[in-house]
Amino acid sequence: MTSTPLIYRLLQQVSHFWSMLDDLCEKQPEVYRSFIEKQMKNGEELRKAPELHSSVRADMLEPNKGFLYVNICTWKRVPAAESRDKPLPMCGGTLETGTDGKQDLFTILDVALNPASIQGCNKSELKQVYMLALSFAQQQHGMTLSQHYTVVKGSPKSCSNDLNRRLGFQMWPNTSMKSNAGPQTPTELLQQFSSLGSEQEYSEAQIAQRPVEHMKKNLIQVISSTCAEPQQPQYQLEVKPDINGAPCSLCLTVELPKVCSMSECQLSVSKSDILLEVEEVYHLLLEFPKTINEDTASAIFKKKERKLIVTADIL
Repeated sequence: MTSTPLIYRLLQQVSHFWSMLDDLCEKQPEVYRSFIEKQMKNGEELRKAPELHSSVRADMLEPNKGFLYVNICTWKRVPAAESRDKPLPMCGGTLETGTDGKQDLFTILDVALNPASIQGCNKSELKQVYMLALSFAQQQHGMTLSQHYTVVKGSPKSCSNDLNRRLGFQMWPNTSMKSNAGPQTPTELLQQFSSLGSEQEYSEAQIAQRPVEHMKKNLIQVISSTCAEPQQPQYQLEVKPDINGAPCSLCLTVELPKVCSMSECQLSVSKSDILLEVEEVYHLLLEFPKTINEDTASAIFKKKERKLIVTADIL
């Protein structure tokens, strides 16, 4: 489903006080300037890049064996928790895999918290943050980890550019008001709010339940996130021939590491294309190279391998 463009969402949100801003701009320019400067100052905080706080490493048992590195980052765009007994907002970046010098597999996950959520933590509280981040990784990415972890100096690929890329941070043009700028029109204000709004969308975070003295079963509570658009999964499309070498059938294999069962997938197959959607996670629209008989289409989800296999006969 295509999301409504940001500019139109903003117009809907602010149209009811447009006339008030017009009047304020004309009759009380200093009050108007103060209002704008306050909004721009708040926006400046959101432009700051995430910063690496610490890193932990744990053995990953499933879906692949290797090391999982979790980088704990602080980031102003992630909301602070309302109180110590409320859920802790946490934003997770995209996974990245690689191999070390011994060709051993490793996976990297960046997890960002508001600086206030981790500032001044003692060793016991910091341990709870580490355990929460590892639980977050297991629930969000279908991993099975060992119960032990090690605090390390850093993970592979943990420079600022790598963290920014995986967490979706990019530097936006400075839209702060210059001190000598005159009162702005509502249209100019909209443009500035649009710039800030595009950044503030990242602050919508996944919510992780804060650990308590006696750990509860429902450690992680996740709400809908707009941190990122649905991703296109990796796939392989094969045209299989018959014994005479003529095209006979199509076989589509889709990698779905974040999916646990077929019930999460919405699949639509026509003679010419296929649409696969996993809400807020994956989106794949693929045109077939040959026309198929949609009545022969079948789909199987291999839970252990987290792969969806779709087959159909070619007309």
